Amino acid sequence: MVFSRESLELMDELGELLKERKISPDLYSQYNVKRGLRNSDGTGVLVGLTEVGDVHSYEFVDGKKVSVPGQLRYRGYNVKDLVRNSEKEGRFGFEETCYLLLFGELPTRQRLDEFNELLSDFRPLPYGFTEDMILKAPSKDIMNKLTRAVLASYSYDTNPDCTSIDNVLRQCIELIARFPTMVAYGYQAKIHYHDNESLYIHNPQPHLSTAENILHMIRPDSKYTRQEAELLDVALTIHAEHGGGNNSTFIVNVASSTGTDTYSAIAAAIGSLKGPLHGGANAMVLAMMEDIKANVKDWEDKDEVAAYIEKILRKEAFDGSGLVYGMGHAVYTLSDPRAILLKQKAIELAKEKEMDKEFNLYASIEELTPSIFAKVRGVEKEMCANVDFYSGFVYNMLGIPNELHTPIFAIARIAGWCAHRVEELISGGKIIRPAYRNVSSTRDYIKIDQR
Repeated sequence: MVFSRESLELMDELGELLKERKISPDLYSQYNVKRGLRNSDGTGVLVGLTEVGDVHSYEFVDGKKVSVPGQLRYRGYNVKDLVRNSEKEGRFGFEETCYLLLFGELPTRQRLDEFNELLSDFRPLPYGFTEDMILKAPSKDIMNKLTRAVLASYSYDTNPDCTSIDNVLRQCIELIARFPTMVAYGYQAKIHYHDNESLYIHNPQPHLSTAENILHMIRPDSKYTRQEAELLDVALTIHAEHGGGNNSTFIVNVASSTGTDTYSAIAAAIGSLKGPLHGGANAMVLAMMEDIKANVKDWEDKDEVAAYIEKILRKEAFDGSGLVYGMGHAVYTLSDPRAILLKQKAIELAKEKEMDKEFNLYASIEELTPSIFAKVRGVEKEMCANVDFYSGFVYNMLGIPNELHTPIFAIARIAGWCAHRVEELISGGKIIRPAYRNVSSTRDYIKIDQR
């Protein structure tokens, strides 16, 4: 669509008028508004109860908030134990995690086999879906394509609006199974129609895990190593759930509380996850790292690395935001357990891929940033690397293109979203409707010729 010069000038003028209407930050303090639904001590405003996930990063001792090493639990189980035990047993753990999040208990071997068969049965897309809903409308952004595919699924469902738990569970399992296929085909359509590359549509294989199927479907030759699949499986497992308070999961609860259908609730969550302050954060980390690698001559010289980090924090380098992306978290302070697990696996693959030097640069930035932050801002702050800091590097080592990083996050998080949707339908019972205080003054209508 082409706009006239007059139209563009009008839009610019109207945009400037809107910018002048910014609400004064002082009013938020005056009315005790919890901006971002955060309390003044950094804790989240309590708006609900859940049994699905628990993010633990602080304790109160004698009424004082004390930071502790971060822990993430799914249905009471430490995610570290889920990852390490599946590794010890030589199997992939994401499917077990999905079952646990949905049903609240770890599956027996027989029940896990049955659940895997169910996922395998649902992975292929409905007849005509790939051609009509994906290939005929390729998108440059895979998250938008995934949103469209989820909403289109409504039309292929014979009972889309029923919110009985049995029906919603069926829809959830179908979406968990089909997200990898939707993402892979959306990516193939993008690189074919927008990047002029060959089109590869590989059918999902029933004997492969979710991680294996992703690599199988996005690669032209469908080849991957066991170690690559295991690392991707870990990434899926640690991204599957993060408590009810994260933005996209909260949106699932808000939408579900209205009684809307599963596809609408999940599509809303995908739109939230796409944002650069949520699931798209690892893209900013990668962009920042490319800038650092281009401007720091000796990656092993910590003084030179520290000097450039200081420039970033002083808004003199990279994007001028003053942020070291991937450092710090809204909840975790001493450590992000997901980052620790991913970092451990990244060390192994970096050696195999001969990318030790680049990994060491990441590690140096993680080590140096807290003290440089204190120096520049003049305030001591507990700060750790979050999961986004290493996830983009891990995906790059796996040869997964940047445009698939956030969609893979969605492939993992759909499990948590579905668990919270079911929980909201079972236990919520009341529409979520927070309040906003109006701070404008009343005005009398002015006739159009007198304005």
